[in-house]
Amino acid sequence: MNILVLCTGNSARSILGEVILNRLGAGRVTAFSAGSQPKGAVHLGALRLLAARGIDASGLQSKSWNVFTGPDAPVIDLVITVCGSAAGEACPIFPGTPLRAHWGLPDPAAVTGDDAAVDAAFAQTWDWLTLRAEAFLTLPFETMERAELQTRLAAIGQMEGAA
Repeated sequence: MNILVLCTGNSARSILGEVILNRLGAGRVTAFSAGSQPKGAVHLGALRLLAARGIDASGLQSKSWNVFTGPDAPVIDLVITVCGSAAGEACPIFPGTPLRAHWGLPDPAAVTGDDAAVDAAFAQTWDWLTLRAEAFLTLPFETMERAELQTRLAAIGQMEGAA
Protein backbone atom coordinates (compact mmCIF):
# COMPACT_ATOMS: atom_id res chain seq x y z
CA MET A 1 0.00 0.00 0.00
CA ASN A 2 1.34 3.43 -0.95
CA ILE A 3 0.52 6.14 1.60
CA LEU A 4 0.87 9.89 1.09
CA VAL A 5 1.04 11.92 4.30
CA LEU A 6 0.02 15.53 3.67
CA CYS A 7 0.39 18.78 5.54
CA THR A 8 0.61 22.36 4.41
CA GLY A 9 4.36 22.96 4.87
CA ASN A 10 5.67 19.36 4.65
CA SER A 11 8.41 20.17 7.14
CA ALA A 12 7.28 18.56 10.40
CA ARG A 13 4.22 16.32 10.98
CA SER A 14 4.01 14.87 7.48
CA ILE A 15 7.75 14.20 7.42
CA LEU A 16 7.53 12.37 10.76
CA GLY A 17 4.51 10.42 9.52
CA GLU A 18 6.41 9.32 6.43
CA VAL A 19 9.36 8.10 8.52
CA ILE A 20 7.22 6.31 11.11
CA LEU A 21 5.04 4.52 8.58
CA ASN A 22 8.04 3.40 6.55
CA ARG A 23 9.86 2.11 9.63
CA LEU A 24 6.92 0.33 11.26
CA GLY A 25 5.26 -0.80 8.05
CA ALA A 26 8.32 -2.06 6.20
CA GLY A 27 7.18 -4.66 3.71
CA ARG A 28 3.50 -3.70 3.99
CA VAL A 29 3.45 0.01 3.18
CA THR A 30 5.53 2.61 1.42
CA ALA A 31 4.97 6.11 2.74
CA PHE A 32 5.68 9.46 1.14
CA SER A 33 5.00 12.99 2.31
CA ALA A 34 4.21 16.28 0.64
CA GLY A 35 2.62 19.64 1.24
CA SER A 36 0.25 22.08 -0.41
CA GLN A 37 2.67 24.94 0.29
CA PRO A 38 5.98 23.23 1.10
CA LYS A 39 8.49 25.11 3.21
CA GLY A 40 11.33 23.77 1.09
CA ALA A 41 13.25 22.33 4.04
CA VAL A 42 12.66 19.87 6.84
CA HIS A 43 12.20 21.67 10.19
CA LEU A 44 15.27 21.65 12.44
CA GLY A 45 13.18 20.21 15.28
CA ALA A 46 12.30 17.20 13.12
CA LEU A 47 15.92 16.77 12.10
CA ARG A 48 17.09 16.89 15.74
CA LEU A 49 14.47 14.32 16.75
CA LEU A 50 15.44 11.95 13.94
CA ALA A 51 19.15 12.33 14.72
CA ALA A 52 18.52 11.64 18.42
CA ARG A 53 16.73 8.43 17.40
CA GLY A 54 19.53 7.39 15.07
CA ILE A 55 17.40 7.80 11.94
CA ASP A 56 19.07 8.94 8.72
CA ALA A 57 17.20 11.97 7.41
CA SER A 58 19.33 12.53 4.32
CA GLY A 59 16.63 11.42 1.86
CA LEU A 60 13.86 13.53 3.36
CA GLN A 61 12.72 16.70 1.65
CA SER A 62 9.89 19.19 1.78
CA LYS A 63 8.04 18.93 -1.54
CA SER A 64 4.79 19.82 -3.25
CA TRP A 65 1.92 17.39 -3.45
CA ASN A 66 1.98 18.02 -7.21
CA VAL A 67 4.94 15.60 -7.33
CA PHE A 68 2.36 12.84 -6.82
CA THR A 69 -0.07 13.86 -9.57
CA GLY A 70 1.98 13.24 -12.71
CA PRO A 71 2.12 10.18 -14.95
CA ASP A 72 5.35 8.95 -13.34
CA ALA A 73 4.03 9.27 -9.79
CA PRO A 74 3.38 6.17 -7.71
CA VAL A 75 -0.27 5.21 -7.39
CA ILE A 76 -1.40 6.39 -3.96
CA ASP A 77 -3.74 4.05 -2.07
CA LEU A 78 -4.25 6.21 1.03
CA VAL A 79 -3.93 9.95 1.64
CA ILE A 80 -3.56 10.97 5.29
CA THR A 81 -3.76 14.63 6.25
CA VAL A 82 -2.07 15.52 9.54
CA CYS A 83 -2.96 19.20 9.77
CA GLY A 84 -6.29 20.98 9.68
CA SER A 85 -5.46 23.36 6.86
CA ALA A 86 -4.38 20.59 4.46
CA ALA A 87 -7.51 18.61 5.34
CA GLY A 88 -9.68 21.57 4.37
CA GLU A 89 -7.92 22.34 1.10
CA ALA A 90 -9.00 21.01 -2.24
CA CYS A 91 -6.46 18.28 -2.88
CA PRO A 92 -5.27 17.58 -6.38
CA ILE A 93 -6.48 14.49 -8.16
CA PHE A 94 -4.12 11.64 -7.40
CA PRO A 95 -3.95 8.69 -9.80
CA GLY A 96 -6.26 5.88 -8.71
CA THR A 97 -8.94 6.32 -6.07
CA PRO A 98 -7.10 6.67 -2.78
CA LEU A 99 -8.81 6.37 0.57
CA ARG A 100 -8.60 9.53 2.66
CA ALA A 101 -8.09 9.94 6.39
CA HIS A 102 -7.53 12.91 8.67
CA TRP A 103 -5.16 12.40 11.60
CA GLY A 104 -4.89 16.05 12.64
CA LEU A 105 -2.33 16.99 15.28
CA PRO A 106 -1.06 20.27 16.73
CA ASP A 107 1.85 21.70 14.76
CA PRO A 108 5.17 21.25 16.59
CA ALA A 109 6.74 23.70 14.15
CA ALA A 110 4.51 26.43 15.61
CA VAL A 111 5.97 26.01 19.11
CA THR A 112 8.07 28.93 20.23
CA GLY A 113 10.76 28.96 22.87
CA ASP A 114 14.10 27.31 23.29
CA ASP A 115 15.24 24.10 21.60
CA ALA A 116 14.05 22.03 24.59
CA ALA A 117 10.46 23.29 24.20
CA VAL A 118 10.49 22.69 20.45
CA ASP A 119 12.09 19.26 20.88
CA ALA A 120 9.42 18.29 23.44
CA ALA A 121 6.68 19.24 20.97
CA PHE A 122 8.30 17.16 18.23
CA ALA A 123 8.71 14.20 20.60
CA GLN A 124 5.00 14.41 21.50
CA THR A 125 4.05 14.52 17.83
CA TRP A 126 6.28 11.50 17.16
CA ASP A 127 4.52 9.59 19.95
CA TRP A 128 1.02 10.47 18.72
CA LEU A 129 1.87 9.58 15.12
CA THR A 130 3.44 6.31 16.28
CA LEU A 131 0.22 5.39 18.13
CA ARG A 132 -1.77 6.01 14.96
CA ALA A 133 0.64 4.12 12.71
CA GLU A 134 0.67 1.15 15.09
CA ALA A 135 -3.14 1.11 15.24
CA PHE A 136 -3.32 1.21 11.44
CA LEU A 137 -0.70 -1.48 10.98
CA THR A 138 -2.52 -3.90 13.30
CA LEU A 139 -5.40 -3.89 10.82
CA PRO A 140 -5.59 -6.51 8.08
CA PHE A 141 -6.01 -3.61 5.61
CA GLU A 142 -4.91 -5.75 2.67
CA THR A 143 -8.12 -7.80 2.96
CA MET A 144 -10.56 -5.32 4.52
CA GLU A 145 -13.58 -3.94 2.72
CA ARG A 146 -12.98 -0.33 1.69
CA ALA A 147 -15.87 1.05 3.79
CA GLU A 148 -14.71 -0.77 6.91
CA LEU A 149 -11.15 0.45 6.43
CA GLN A 150 -12.41 4.02 5.96
CA THR A 151 -14.33 3.79 9.25
CA ARG A 152 -11.29 2.43 11.09
CA LEU A 153 -9.04 5.14 9.63
CA ALA A 154 -11.44 7.82 10.89
CA ALA A 155 -11.42 6.29 14.38
CA ILE A 156 -7.61 6.26 14.39
CA GLY A 157 -7.69 9.97 13.59
CA GLN A 158 -9.60 10.61 16.82
CA MET A 159 -6.95 9.03 19.06
CA GLU A 160 -5.12 10.97 21.76
CA GLY A 161 -3.79 14.34 20.66
CA ALA A 162 -6.29 14.85 17.85
CA ALA A 163 -6.57 18.47 16.78
